[in-house]
Amino acid sequence: MKQSIPNHLRQFVAKQYYDAYTPIDHAVWRYVMRQNHHFLEGTAHEAFTEGLKSSGINIEEIPRVSDMNKHLSEIGWGAAIVDGLIPGTAFFDFQSHGILPIATDIRQKSNIEYTPAPDILHEAAGHAPILFDETYSKFVKLIGNIGANAFATEEEHEVFEATRRLSIVMEKPNSTEEEILRAKKILAEKQETVSGLSEAEQVSRIFWWTVEFGLIGEFHQPKIFGAGLLSSVGESKHSLSNEVNKRPFSIHDAIQTSYDVTSMQTQLFVCESFDQLIDEVEKFGETMAFRKGGTNSIEKAIHSNQVAHIEYNSGLQITGVFKEIIKDADGEAIYVKTTGPTALSVQNEQLSHHGTERHADGFGAPIGYLQDGTCLESKTEAELKKMGIELNKMMQITFESGIEVSGHVTDIVFHHQHPILLTIDECLVTHGEQILFHPTWGTYDLAVGSAIVSARPHAADFDAYFGNVVSIHEEMDGESEPLTPLENLFAEVRDLREVNFSIDLVHSIVGKLKEDFPEEWLLRLEIVELLEIHDPEACIKKELLRDLLHLSEQDRFQRLIENGLDVIYDRKGVIV
Repeated sequence: MKQSIPNHLRQFVAKQYYDAYTPIDHAVWRYVMRQNHHFLEGTAHEAFTEGLKSSGINIEEIPRVSDMNKHLSEIGWGAAIVDGLIPGTAFFDFQSHGILPIATDIRQKSNIEYTPAPDILHEAAGHAPILFDETYSKFVKLIGNIGANAFATEEEHEVFEATRRLSIVMEKPNSTEEEILRAKKILAEKQETVSGLSEAEQVSRIFWWTVEFGLIGEFHQPKIFGAGLLSSVGESKHSLSNEVNKRPFSIHDAIQTSYDVTSMQTQLFVCESFDQLIDEVEKFGETMAFRKGGTNSIEKAIHSNQVAHIEYNSGLQITGVFKEIIKDADGEAIYVKTTGPTALSVQNEQLSHHGTERHADGFGAPIGYLQDGTCLESKTEAELKKMGIELNKMMQITFESGIEVSGHVTDIVFHHQHPILLTIDECLVTHGEQILFHPTWGTYDLAVGSAIVSARPHAADFDAYFGNVVSIHEEMDGESEPLTPLENLFAEVRDLREVNFSIDLVHSIVGKLKEDFPEEWLLRLEIVELLEIHDPEACIKKELLRDLLHLSEQDRFQRLIENGLDVIYDRKGVIV
């Protein structure tokens, strides 16, 4: 069964404009996939090699995400096309719902061995196949759920926005060097403001050292399972070489180890099994705000300066931007405040008449036991009456913290026969000499609950809080550009391979290569491969091999050409 995309994630969904892929794009896909199939046999986790057969991914051409969807639906997963850069919580949330987010751009030939940017080689060929392993699939959904509920700081949100702006500037063909440098400078300045390890950064590091760049099995002879390794010709070979320091995996060590997305890894972690990852990530999840609650969880919501929600032990949820807490002498929160539009919910469904229109200017609420140790949320309607709390009557209560609430009760909202919200007119809320709510300010809604059990970095009821959110992506017409002369040559070679081989056409193509594209190594490799199959004794094959040997004298081409020839001639040697 294919997973449906939740409404709050639809704003990140884009389209795959398949006809916009050029013949060179398909050749890049084919080169990397042939490399990986050749090298990864025996070095990748068996779940990956087996999953490749089930995922519907073809070596010869870039996959259609719609086809991948059909195959993933057989294991209860789906796929969603996204732009390369989406917020971390959204990226993880897709996976927590069993949806693989796929960036459909493909790396340039100049970055064929490795690219830090998300692309379809990484997302489709790296992530999808291994999901067919049931235990690994469970792990990805688990870390997806934890990542979707991880708080980032306000400074980290600003870094994301600066990164997004830089990517937009760099992708625009008319951007000036000055504009690019300015965007890079802003990003660097934002990065310098980040300090400490937020929940989001901790999860990001765990994800990086497992799902992206993880090794598994015997420590001295591990196998590859990380998508960043499985989708990168250079990284996969580099990862098992002696140039990379191997370390036993632990959550603590992974969290304490930063990473660099712009270069190959100098160290990697080796886990024992997918079950080990599940056990350790489950334990880590227990330390996070969405499971632990308490004062610290509210502080994380405040430091994010983004829409979040907290949940009382009564079940009441408050959604808004949290700005302030009042603490007692022990440092525990006794009162919490939001600013701007706020909404109240229960079980992720907004309460009637308690949306952002009613609470447009923020919300304040006490936390804790009453003075005599009473938990107000545990009382029944009859017990409330005995305490002097009933409709159309004046009431007065005092919390252990010293907060006092008095006024005229006009409504009581119950959940499972226990109160979660009292509406009070003529209400006065004080803490010592401090007035927290004055009767002249309107009607006060008293949140009921003695403890905060959870805090999450998103609205409790997304649809009700934000309304209809449209896609952030501008529509393209999807029409492909006319092919360049080099792209035409790649298309002709593809036809030679898939439709009808012609030695005369090979001579014509090679003539154009020699004249106009003396450094085009990839197309020469593809022609050598064809000749090896159809006319291995052809003199023109020897000419092409001499050209490739000459090009391989340049450092930037050496490994690419030697690795390509390894595949053609089925040589298993590793070039590092």
